[in-house]
Amino acid sequence: MRFSTLNESKLHKTLKKIYSEIYDGKTEVELYGYIYDIVTENKNIIEIQTKNLAKLLPKILDTIEKGHNIKIVHPIVIKKSIEMHSSDGTIISIRKSPKTGAIYDIFWELTGIYSVLLNKHFSLEIVEIDMIEERIMTEKPVQSKNGKRRFKKDWIKSDKRLDKIIDTRRFDEKKRFFRFTAEKLATGILRKGYKKQTQGKQIVIKNLKQRKPYHLGFQ
Repeated sequence: MRFSTLNESKLHKTLKKIYSEIYDGKTEVELYGYIYDIVTENKNIIEIQTKNLAKLLPKILDTIEKGHNIKIVHPIVIKKSIEMHSSDGTIISIRKSPKTGAIYDIFWELTGIYSVLLNKHFSLEIVEIDMIEERIMTEKPVQSKNGKRRFKKDWIKSDKRLDKIIDTRRFDEKKRFFRFTAEKLATGILRKGYKKQTQGKQIVIKNLKQRKPYHLGFQ
């Protein structure tokens, strides 16, 4: 089984290169029928996932069951620039997107992997970044690649790439998740996400009180 790296974005490839150098790991390693982004010398696993963390859950669970520690690296886009290209690759324009992100955008992704968040063999590393989204101008309005556009537009997304890393936050202990989520849980934002992602099943988190915001630095 071999996954084609041609499907990976420039952002994914850059983060994979950065983390493979940090942890002196091998990339694109086939193991247990999976292709792992990075496997370190001591057999720890690192996966880069730019969206849809829930899709990784079966792989995470199986990896932990096989006796490995697994770290998921997930970028959160704080600021985005849009780079428009002509069909021949010439840059037509570059502009800042009015949309901005925040570390708390991770909440909606956490609902898809809540069952492993407190597992001692699992850790999550959030990378706050500025990103450049590459687009190609089309001759006529077209549908997006995923078919989700309500109205056709005269451009398509072609890639995304890293502009700069702003901060990195690691979550690998129960108290860190609790301190990070306490304030938002009190507002009901995360509870709504849990209800939606778990088809209405009740999830109870005990002994969680509202606390002051907890800021994590790079480790």
